[in-house]
Amino acid sequence: MNGMDPALKPRLRRRSTFEYVAWVVCTLVGLGILISVATNPNFKWEVVAKYFTHESILRGLMLTIFLTVASMALGTLLGLVLAIMRASSVKPIAAAAGVYITLFRGTPVLVQLIFWFNIAALYPNLTIGIPFTNIGTAVDVNALMGPITAALIGLTLNEAAYMAEIIRGGFSSVGKGQIEAADSLGMSGAMKMRKVIIPQAMPSIIPATGNQVIGMFKETSLVSVLGVAELLQSAQLIYARTYETIPLLIVASAWYLVMTLLLSYPQSKLEQKYSRTTSRLPRNAKPVVLTDPEGAAR
Repeated sequence: MNGMDPALKPRLRRRSTFEYVAWVVCTLVGLGILISVATNPNFKWEVVAKYFTHESILRGLMLTIFLTVASMALGTLLGLVLAIMRASSVKPIAAAAGVYITLFRGTPVLVQLIFWFNIAALYPNLTIGIPFTNIGTAVDVNALMGPITAALIGLTLNEAAYMAEIIRGGFSSVGKGQIEAADSLGMSGAMKMRKVIIPQAMPSIIPATGNQVIGMFKETSLVSVLGVAELLQSAQLIYARTYETIPLLIVASAWYLVMTLLLSYPQSKLEQKYSRTTSRLPRNAKPVVLTDPEGAAR
């Protein structure tokens, strides 16, 4: 015996006959599909191999990665601001954040992208300056709102609404006692948010954010309707010239799958690290509590 607590030892599960049969059936079905796909000449795997690392495909992939990173970074920052506004005790501020989140979560992202691309139809010219004065600069919206700019704005504003709800859910997971203890120590609102709420909300926020990154990478395919030469649009431009539609769609799908798998690995590691459901405190460990200046635990 190695002295391990019997309650902590992994339990061995006896596999049933049905499970073995299910493995055999699934393996045979999977092999059948793989053989069919590999031997079907209509897939034109030689064309797939030819264009998989084509210059325009790789250029579109880089643009897709840029849109994903930029939209997630800006959307997370804006989502944090919206989450703080939503949790505010000032009703107009909380209501404004609620209206924003409802509007952008309640309408399709494709519609939002097309709307921003055509925003110049509503506001062909804007003046940025000090209200009620003659100090300002005119902006030609039609020249400013190109396809990439519209794609970046549309994806960022939409992502901010979802990230706001993720972050707000993380804030809600922080124990009320911790917030009361921070109040008893005289922490300001900003310090309480920085020192207590955000660090303790991270275990709930980070895994969900990983899912959003993967979703955003695939969601960038929608900007192809704006003429942005991202991964899907690059494939479409090639098969519009060569008429090799299926092989080029396979190329784009393969790159989406590869990048999703690459992003899934760090996501799984973050979930293992931050997930509260899988983590366990060591035996005889005592929870960490905040104390007031007199030492009274909260």
